[in-house]
Amino acid sequence: MNFSAPTIQPTDPKELRPLLHAELDKLSDDYLAPARQLILEIQMQQVLEELDDAADQARAAGRLTPDRIAQAIADHRAAHPYRR
Repeated sequence: MNFSAPTIQPTDPKELRPLLHAELDKLSDDYLAPARQLILEIQMQQVLEELDDAADQARAAGRLTPDRIAQAIADHRAAHPYRR
């Protein structure tokens, strides 16, 4: 095998975005669904990080306490009773 020296990868979003678009355009149809799944997983991770940060901020501000959580659950269950 002939391995060439590693190339420097751009980190500037303005450079990366067109490169990613070009790479996606080169993918065969068989790889589009898995590529989409990977993008969705990345987006899910981003949302989870945002929610985690928001929860940390709410806890620090005293807006997210065990009593408030229990009350929110009770209110939701009262408004949306489970069928048995």
